[in-house]
Amino acid sequence: MSGSGFVLEALGEKLVNAERAEVDTQALASRLSLLGLFFGCGASAPCRQLCGSLADFYSRFRQSERGPKLEVVFVSSDQDPKQWQDFVRDMPWLALPFKEKHRKLKLWNKYRISNIPSLIFLDASTGKVVCRNGLLVIRDDPEGLEFPWGPKPFSEVIAGPLLRTSGQSLDSNALEGNYVGVYFSAHWCPPCRSLTRVLVESYRKIKESGQKFEIVFVSADRSEDSFKQYFNEMPWLAVPYSDESRRSRLNRLYGIQGIPTLIVLDPQGDVITRQGRVEVLNDPECKEFPWHPKPVLELTDSNAVQLNEGPCLVLFVDSEDDGESEAAKQLIQPIAEKIIVQHKAKDEEPPLLFFVAGEDDMTDSLRDYTNLPEAAPLLTILDMSARAKYVMDVEEITPEVVDTFVSDFLAEKLKPEPI
Repeated sequence: MSGSGFVLEALGEKLVNAERAEVDTQALASRLSLLGLFFGCGASAPCRQLCGSLADFYSRFRQSERGPKLEVVFVSSDQDPKQWQDFVRDMPWLALPFKEKHRKLKLWNKYRISNIPSLIFLDASTGKVVCRNGLLVIRDDPEGLEFPWGPKPFSEVIAGPLLRTSGQSLDSNALEGNYVGVYFSAHWCPPCRSLTRVLVESYRKIKESGQKFEIVFVSADRSEDSFKQYFNEMPWLAVPYSDESRRSRLNRLYGIQGIPTLIVLDPQGDVITRQGRVEVLNDPECKEFPWHPKPVLELTDSNAVQLNEGPCLVLFVDSEDDGESEAAKQLIQPIAEKIIVQHKAKDEEPPLLFFVAGEDDMTDSLRDYTNLPEAAPLLTILDMSARAKYVMDVEEITPEVVDTFVSDFLAEKLKPEPI
């Protein structure tokens, strides 16, 4: 797809500027190499704060010789047109028109935006994510000297001394040949402390099994004393707290938007999973380490948070029948694998996650929240960010039924019901 092709498909034919005058997307696309998408809302104080920082950065960058190669577009979650208008009035960049609600939602889902403010940079030719954490870019590179902020190999970003709790220092080369968990965490965060206690046991079990595994703690603590106190509980390595630049570059590399986050890498430094936290909690014996992603997940308390990351196919089954959950997974797995392979070939995240849900309190709560009937089996697609659901009401769920349901959803042929 040509640069203008991607930009036109993603943003539509017309954008608006601060005066609400229309701007032709085709003309804009022809000069771009990088597109920034700013996801936010005028009612949010952090979004308004980012708007000020981004405006300073944008004005400086646009005056440089590379200035025309970058454009930022605001993708709003505002519900009130006046609030949106007041916010857009302060922006020197462009915005998706307020009425383009469906297009905005598609962008939120495609790039798995889970919180605001969020600023991502995309290759304008392909739509691939170049940098998922643009907030750190404008903080760490205020003059835009590192443009276009593309990802670097883990070995290059981590390069430098690492610490052990004993105070011993060793070079990052010691990680070579290991599976590596990059652990973003902080002592002030209660879920982080809870995960650390479990992770210490997981780390011990994996090491005792003879597998080459190391964890690197990347602190988000607010002081060196807090870092030291927290790191004392950990048997693994850490980036020195004083090396703020390296900690920030690691956050940028993996687009960290919240903690705790555990990224698991293979010995070549490529990401196996970004859901290390979920895997550790779901697999306390570490039998499935290094936790290669499964096409279909069994819905649990620990992975239910992934329902908020984008549209999810959820097949509800009667788990009192022992074989029902496994049969349901086998039913939808070929369709899930096909979708994953198609999008991996394009270096894209799959547009759907796939779950099988049994009968427990968490599933009951999900049914209540989404106002779903008690029937089982029940085939659904839930899109929490759009507050929409799609329900397949058939007597028998077959692979053909699931395949048609998924295809029709992706082709936008299905009519949503409100959640």
